[in-house]
Amino acid sequence: MTVQREWFEKDYYKVLGVSKDASDKDITKAYRKLAKQYHPDANPGTEEKFKEISAAYDVLGDPARRKEYDDARAVGPMAGGFGGGTGSNFDFKVEDLGDLIGGLFNRGRSKNSGPQRGSDLETEIHLSFEEAAKGVTTSVNVVGDANCSACGGTGAAPGTVPQVCARCQGSGSISDNQGFFSFSQPCPACGGRGIVVTKACSTCRGSGVERRSRQVRIRIPAGVEPAQRIRIRGKGGQGKNGGPAGDLYVVVHVGRHERFGRSGNDLTITVPISYPEAALGTVISVPTLDGQNVSLKILPGTKSGRTFRVRGRGIQSSKKGAAPGDLLVTVEVWVPENLDQKQRKLLEELAKLTPEPPRDRL
Repeated sequence: MTVQREWFEKDYYKVLGVSKDASDKDITKAYRKLAKQYHPDANPGTEEKFKEISAAYDVLGDPARRKEYDDARAVGPMAGGFGGGTGSNFDFKVEDLGDLIGGLFNRGRSKNSGPQRGSDLETEIHLSFEEAAKGVTTSVNVVGDANCSACGGTGAAPGTVPQVCARCQGSGSISDNQGFFSFSQPCPACGGRGIVVTKACSTCRGSGVERRSRQVRIRIPAGVEPAQRIRIRGKGGQGKNGGPAGDLYVVVHVGRHERFGRSGNDLTITVPISYPEAALGTVISVPTLDGQNVSLKILPGTKSGRTFRVRGRGIQSSKKGAAPGDLLVTVEVWVPENLDQKQRKLLEELAKLTPEPPRDRL
């Protein structure tokens, strides 16, 4: 592990707006909020702020690197700059130097020269009610960094190859002696890459990456819910120096259904029944999302607004091994608006025989 000079100059906790004892979850939450707020796609001109936020999370988001950062900040740059000047209030025991030197200083290559993980990207997808319930394989459009299509990510012009940096011999870092300690810093000749491009690719200008739109094939699981954020590993921004790609987050939007509603994994539907059916009881046919009707027994004396449950005819859960939801059928007594003479006469006869409802209980 190599201590970066920036570790002593920048308070990454302050950058992310969290306390030093913040949990990993709080750090991730803070990063996502700031990354969304300062992402260059949404707010042009915030590139440097976004880089600063990403650099902070790159350290604090990794428990091991966070501990090393905290340890380095605890000993400090000898409280008087990197040269260990006078006026230091720093106090430690001589026997601690072994762990300090072995664990923190002058090891490995510069962070900038090693493999760097690509940035996480986010996109949206609009699904129909049925697609969200049953799952679907589709494609989404993603705009972000990818390997340059002209040079394949080398940064060198087609037909040429990068050369090993003569100053750092390909390590990407050089030693910066600061008195008793030796810090490693990115090689200024190659920018920490370990290689030098003698003739830059005209498409990416030597960076090896280009910003372009691409189609990503994804699988949306059955039972996905509205506003759910799905993580697709390795489909985000392109990594640097051989580093892994970031992740792609897909925010799901779900359309309405003309007949069904949804409550979690349960489907809901309202079905009209007549007064005789409610009073005498009957068996009705109820539609389901898969198009196969089910029979539902209506008990005598059923009140308008009562809900019946048909088990297992709802939405399949996105959790492996979980049972599907149910179909919740709410019945409403349908009252005809127009009656012919015969219907009216029969209802008037029925009204004479029907006892008055208990309105005194209202």
